[in-house]
Amino acid sequence: MQITLKTERNRATVRLVGRFEFSMHREFREAVDTALQNKDVDALVIDLAGVEYLDSSALGMLLMLRDRANTSKKVVSLANPRGMVKQALDIAKFDKLFPIV
Repeated sequence: MQITLKTERNRATVRLVGRFEFSMHREFREAVDTALQNKDVDALVIDLAGVEYLDSSALGMLLMLRDRANTSKKVVSLANPRGMVKQALDIAKFDKLFPIV
């Protein structure tokens, strides 16, 4: 999986491409830590447009991110989920936990 972080004004976007699974936890955490530590950022968007697969550990990483973001007073949203990724988020009721745009 490829991870890129782009910050514009008060919003950071973490773009994921490929398979979002446990093996990517370090890289994912590094990217989101950078965004969470930026005092100018108050919104974090996880762009899932390029994600073709996610496993249960990826869902867990998103939940941990949500908790850490809440502590930092930052809002996390999930953007552009498609196909089976959208299905997995729907089944897990992530729309109740995150804004999905």
